[in-house]
Amino acid sequence: MITSFIVLEEVPPILLIAIGLNNGSIYCIKGDIARERITRFKLQVENHSDKTHSSITGLGFKVDGQTLQLFAVTPSSVSLFSLHDQPPRRQTLDQIGCGINSVAMSDRSEFIIGRPEAVYFYEVDGRGPCWAFEGEKKLVGWFRGYLLCVIADQRTGKHTFNIYDLKNRLIAHSALVKEVSHMLYEWGTIILIMTDKSTLCIGEKDMESKLDMLFKKNLYTVAINLVQTQQADAAATSEVLRKYGDHLYSKQDYDEAMAQYINTIGQLEPSYVIQKFLDAQRIYNLTNYLEKLHEKGLASKDHTTLLLNCYTKLKDVEKLNLFIRSEDSIGELKFDVETAIRVCRSANYHEHAMYVAKKAGRHEWYLKILLEDLGNYEEALEYISSLESSQAGMTIKEYGKILIEHKPSETIQILIRLCTDEGDKRGRSNGVYVSMLPSPVDFLSIFVHHPHSLMDFLEKYTNKVKDSPAQVEINNTLLELYISNELNFPSVSQSNEGADYLNVASGKTLNASAQTNGTIADHKSSEKEKGRLERREKGLRMLKSAWPPETEHPLYDVDLAIILCEMNAFKDGLLYLYEKMKLYKEVVACYMQAHDHEGLIACCKRLGDSIKGGDPYLWADVLKYFGELGEDCSKEVKEVLNYIERDNILPPIIVLQTLSKNPCLTLSVIKDYIARKLEQESKIIEEDRQAIEKYQEDTQTMRKEVQDLRTNARIFQLSKCTACTFTLDLPAVHFMCMHSFHLRCLGDNEKECPECAPEYKSVLEMKRNLEQNSKNQDRFFQQVKNSTDGFSVIAEYFGKGIISKTSNGSTSGLRSGNASSSSGF
Repeated sequence: MITSFIVLEEVPPILLIAIGLNNGSIYCIKGDIARERITRFKLQVENHSDKTHSSITGLGFKVDGQTLQLFAVTPSSVSLFSLHDQPPRRQTLDQIGCGINSVAMSDRSEFIIGRPEAVYFYEVDGRGPCWAFEGEKKLVGWFRGYLLCVIADQRTGKHTFNIYDLKNRLIAHSALVKEVSHMLYEWGTIILIMTDKSTLCIGEKDMESKLDMLFKKNLYTVAINLVQTQQADAAATSEVLRKYGDHLYSKQDYDEAMAQYINTIGQLEPSYVIQKFLDAQRIYNLTNYLEKLHEKGLASKDHTTLLLNCYTKLKDVEKLNLFIRSEDSIGELKFDVETAIRVCRSANYHEHAMYVAKKAGRHEWYLKILLEDLGNYEEALEYISSLESSQAGMTIKEYGKILIEHKPSETIQILIRLCTDEGDKRGRSNGVYVSMLPSPVDFLSIFVHHPHSLMDFLEKYTNKVKDSPAQVEINNTLLELYISNELNFPSVSQSNEGADYLNVASGKTLNASAQTNGTIADHKSSEKEKGRLERREKGLRMLKSAWPPETEHPLYDVDLAIILCEMNAFKDGLLYLYEKMKLYKEVVACYMQAHDHEGLIACCKRLGDSIKGGDPYLWADVLKYFGELGEDCSKEVKEVLNYIERDNILPPIIVLQTLSKNPCLTLSVIKDYIARKLEQESKIIEEDRQAIEKYQEDTQTMRKEVQDLRTNARIFQLSKCTACTFTLDLPAVHFMCMHSFHLRCLGDNEKECPECAPEYKSVLEMKRNLEQNSKNQDRFFQQVKNSTDGFSVIAEYFGKGIISKTSNGSTSGLRSGNASSSSGF
């Protein structure tokens, strides 16, 4: 008689059917049953004399990889068959059994049997856990992790259907039912078929309904286990934990509430938890929550600020150290660096702030703490020295003003090392490499209140680097420092104000104090003047050295240098620049403005020599200056007149008109000059008179000859040819110049006398050149300009007939070639 039946589908269409009989035998059929390709074998549990005790009441397959095992239960035993052994090996797991329909298999392949005292779970190695439920287990089943039992109460005879949640140790559902004949679970529901042919379907509620029910009963732990069992998403789990935390918080169980809130990190907004514990003033719990938030890398700047404030309020240096220094391992910091530094600074935990700044590479914060909070300038300089060149340059630009104020020499050393790279010898030889280094011009702003340090820095740099790309800017800055009258700011010079308020002692004390203050002031004034003169000497040396004679342009801005010299009344520099630029009139004007007559004349001697490329007309400007001076300068005027007379720069009449404006000069100053000039003019007049008489005689002779040619006949009496000196015979040619020639001696040229033609041609060539020159106006004006006596040039043009009246009688001008006449020839 068949008492139990079970089917296992292995690899379709292979089936394994196990049939339990009431005699303790298990009949197995394996194979493709549809095609009748099957094998049969029989298993036998331990025989008993009483067949009722050996009938098979339940079967269960357990598949573990390639291992296939079969559980078999009788009313008095539980056996296990290993089907992969040949023949199958039997193993007795227990000496107790169960009745029919009280057997099931869990989803973890555990074999379940139900007895009146308890429900037992079996593994392949024997009995496992058991759950004690009162009542006779009519039916036992397993559905989605729940244990299903139909239990009959022996006293009342009623049947109860219970669904047990074993993990959460609760009864998920319980209901009184009629007598059940079959229990099925299919299509996501549990189906109970009663003996009266009625059916009861039981469906599982959705998760939300389950949770709402548990929340109403305050079964938060069960709700948490439920969502974890059902493998709900993180948001649903977090919501359950939050409600549980709120429940504990309302009961003032803050520690347990925080434990739940910590589990919601990543899903629940941190501000929800933070606000609660800020209101409750539970700083310890809040600190714990914020620590976990940072550990998971979900903290914001505000969270970091709050956590550090908690540490500082608690004065928990150990935890602060752990939080700050726990990041020594490789990886990014789990908190906002800038926030941590700011909070530690505000709480006077400067070492912690410095540690964070240094580890995060925030050099600007590290130096800000050292300089502004601790005033540790030495360590700041050492730290800057340890940085890379680019980083060191950036930090010095930001904090250089403070460093220059307190440690000028050390800061300058670092700047020199940055700009020259003393550690690399290539910096001195390779110009391309020097151009890649930071320029001193980039650091000028940090010296804004310390010009002396700036001058020291630039001088040291120029001594080391001779071919800097920024040499022009550097020289411009140095010139401004050298030439300026004052290097101190007004705030510094006014530091001694208010001394009058201290004069409250006796007269002797006042006098002594006045003398002391006067001595100190005089000493300071002398030192100041000495420093100014030294700077002026350096400035003049730089003006000369940076503009070598062989170069056209200097290594500084000339216009800026002139403006600086003008603003600071630096006469020597101004004179040098004007002279280099060949602005000789400006040089002379400088001496005139300074009333330096001796220097003025010496300057004109040097710059007014035309042989050496000078401008001789400087003497005319000097004479005009003395003529308008309004004081006695006879000695200087006499010396000036000597040079004017030597180079014949000005006519005497101009000299007289110029000097007549000075009422302090007497006639004796120019008497000798005028006498010499009159004598020279007399000689010239006499020479011109003699030349005129000679030209007049020649002209008269020529006129007579012309008249004679016009009025009288010429008698040719030559008997010999002028060319061949043979006796003249016909045919012969006679010229008006009284030369006679054989016709054969003249050749083709019968119109010109061979003897007189060269002289005549030279005259014609001269005439042609004069006519050509009459058209070149630029040449005429250039000659007038360059000549010491322009009137003589004009007179020469008139004398040669180049300049004459035009045909219509207008004013004189350069006559054209067509209007020329031969009156001058």
